[in-house]
Amino acid sequence: MALSQPDPAVPGGSLLPERIAPLRGSLATTACMETLQVGYLHAVAAAAGCSLSQPFPDNGIDWHVSHGARAHTVDDEVTIKVQLKCTYQIPPHPPGGAFSFTLDNPHLEKLARTPVSVHKILVVMLVPRTQDEWLRAGHDRLDLRHCCYWTNLAGHPVTGRRRTTVRIPTSRIFDDRALCEIMTRVGAGGRP
Repeated sequence: MALSQPDPAVPGGSLLPERIAPLRGSLATTACMETLQVGYLHAVAAAAGCSLSQPFPDNGIDWHVSHGARAHTVDDEVTIKVQLKCTYQIPPHPPGGAFSFTLDNPHLEKLARTPVSVHKILVVMLVPRTQDEWLRAGHDRLDLRHCCYWTNLAGHPVTGRRRTTVRIPTSRIFDDRALCEIMTRVGAGGRP
């Protein structure tokens, strides 16, 4: 008679065996970060019922996001401009209610311009340093790590000689609900 040992891959056994890291492509990490943040934006826009368009050529704004609703008072469809940024230099759950992010002054000037006919927001994605940690898939979900935060920089002053540090509130998580709320405010004639 043979005694069997518990299978570590079976629930109730020990932890699942660790997966071997796959052979990833040779794209630069920054290029992969850009692609990841675009995927995040697409997922948020889809869940919010928004359409996306990409200006060509890119003139300092990455995406236009449009939201149609009969309840909008300024128009039946409103649009905002979105600038995406991504970094692994800031850890998840930044303490203190906000984190610092540095922009080149010409870029900040574009995002801070006021008044405008189409509002702009900056969306900053925080990711783990290694691509192995960026996402996990399961039968019931896809976890994308870590998070995107948004802010409206309208009227923000330029303070540095070449670059200016801005503060991004961690209370402004960029998800489908936040995007719907932004579009509702813009659709009523307000700011994001």
